[in-house]
Amino acid sequence: MDREFVFRNEDFERIRDLIRERVGISLTDKKRDLVYSRIARRLRALGLSEFSGYLDFLEQHEDEAQDFINALTTNLTSFFRESHHFDYLSQAMQVAQVTPKKPFQIWSSACSTGEEAYSLAMTAIETFGRWDPPVRILATDVDTHVLEHARAGIYGMERLEKLPVERLRQFFNKGRGSRIGSARIRPEVQQLVTFRPFNLLMPQWPFKGRFDAIFCRNVMIYFDKPTQYKILSRFHPLLSEQGLLYAGHSESFQHAADLFRSQGQTIFVPVRTAHSVRSNA
Repeated sequence: MDREFVFRNEDFERIRDLIRERVGISLTDKKRDLVYSRIARRLRALGLSEFSGYLDFLEQHEDEAQDFINALTTNLTSFFRESHHFDYLSQAMQVAQVTPKKPFQIWSSACSTGEEAYSLAMTAIETFGRWDPPVRILATDVDTHVLEHARAGIYGMERLEKLPVERLRQFFNKGRGSRIGSARIRPEVQQLVTFRPFNLLMPQWPFKGRFDAIFCRNVMIYFDKPTQYKILSRFHPLLSEQGLLYAGHSESFQHAADLFRSQGQTIFVPVRTAHSVRSNA
């Protein structure tokens, strides 16, 4: 197949090594065409003619690293995806002992363009029946481009068509003028969410305190088993006594049975042992 840019097997191997080293993603041979199409955009932007030249440029210019990561991360999401998670979360919020000074803490660890984080915020508002529920949501992603989209909170109507009319009316303001065909999340919803860039492979995690819920859905499938275990071992001490980990529909953590056990419906409970209690203190 004729290609616009020179793309050798060794280029693909270098890319696989670099993306795994930086964010833990394991690319299979089946991803070769996807890698070509995604990175080709960077070659065009930089005026380069072959992948080896781009990879040399990448290794010499650290400021290109984020664009490289952004190009290869996949961001597939929707509002209230896997809706049973939000139903279960609502029940957990209702029984939790929360106050304005001790809010229910949630971490959306791969928030993409914000649909998951805002779904969490809408769930909190509906659960407590107020615009300022005692809930705080941290939303992070390694891709800085999708975080910009998430912070803006503006979505095309096609992204909202599966939402019930009541939720659409309550939580969104429809665009006018040049914004017709889109809607913006209401500021009362936005104020519950803090968006930050974050790489799950960072050597040091800057979080203090405990989370009552961690959402890490459809992310682990991109990591190999050792990387999954490493991340799960870091989630474990960050969960409160009643905290839960919410995973994607195709994710199972049998290889980390010493850390988490399934509670059904891809919801996981931390395994608490004498050792883990001491190490988390």
